[in-house]
Amino acid sequence: MCVDFRTLNQACPKDTYPLPRIDTMVDHTFRYKVMSFLDAFSGYHQIRMAKEDEEKTAFITDFGTYCYNVMPFGLKNASATYQCMIDAVFKDQRGRNFEAYVDDILVKSKTLKGHLGDPRETLDTLRRFNLKLNPFKCTFGAASGKFLGYLVSARGIEANPDKISTILSMPSPKTVKEIQKLAEQINSLGRFISKVWDRCSPFFRCLRNNKKGQWTNECKAAFTELKRYLTSAPILVAPKEEAVLSSYLGVFDTAVSAILVDDDKGVHHPIFYINHILLDTESRYPTLEKLALALLVMARKLRPYFQSHTIQVVTDQPLLKILHTPEVSGRLLKWSIELGEYDIKYIPRTAIKA
Repeated sequence: MCVDFRTLNQACPKDTYPLPRIDTMVDHTFRYKVMSFLDAFSGYHQIRMAKEDEEKTAFITDFGTYCYNVMPFGLKNASATYQCMIDAVFKDQRGRNFEAYVDDILVKSKTLKGHLGDPRETLDTLRRFNLKLNPFKCTFGAASGKFLGYLVSARGIEANPDKISTILSMPSPKTVKEIQKLAEQINSLGRFISKVWDRCSPFFRCLRNNKKGQWTNECKAAFTELKRYLTSAPILVAPKEEAVLSSYLGVFDTAVSAILVDDDKGVHHPIFYINHILLDTESRYPTLEKLALALLVMARKLRPYFQSHTIQVVTDQPLLKILHTPEVSGRLLKWSIELGEYDIKYIPRTAIKA
């Protein structure tokens, strides 16, 4: 059943309780060997409406007028209310052996023996607060599983195989809508695709310059190469606490890219790929300013990493000089001030041992 709550939502003030960052929560599953994936049974309906507010949810049917005595789906603040409840109920487990994004719940353990107690602690809490699970959507004691659109396991963070299969089984697009659908699929996998503009620029140019969406031989070759890349997409990791992370920047005519890696004894483990298509004015920036923009975009998108770690920017360009010279002005000055809150070191590429 679907009730139109648009008018009610317009009259309600926005609850600003923050939802967790999905990528940060996914990172917190790394290095855990055993997991249980739980799904709440009609989660929103497990929260009672305030008695005085029940009538505000009223709806008319052929059999009379009814109202909800539990929180219905479709209310503007339902997600924030549910997340607040989950955070309060599981405050002693959050981060230690428990992660939850609204009604998607994961219980994690570093050992099989530990996983005998962690789910029990979670189930005891659920029972104490009279919260229910959907047994048909729960999986216990798994080495890996899907969580918030990713495949998580002890070895790392992988792209959702369903999303990859969708692209691998996709025939060559023939219309603008089909190319747009492909672009959306690529965007959803952006964290795992290095230099996405370099690989996929024929698709994007086709959308930008060709209103008919004509699929060229260049598009066909790029599509084949993209499929080949996705068959062995990289496994990402989460950084260790206090680890020094390295960043590499890339510049193209109409895009910039970056990769954040964890350097483990000379072995680079990718954490996140960043890609940004340049606006028309940005595409006219000098190369050094495009590099600075790539760093700025990465710092904004990966703010939690930049706040928690020292970042080494490995480059053969004098980024440090242009961002910290006393004569810097305009947008570079603004960028320099914004980047100044982070602990960023600039390492010449020639200083990195092979």
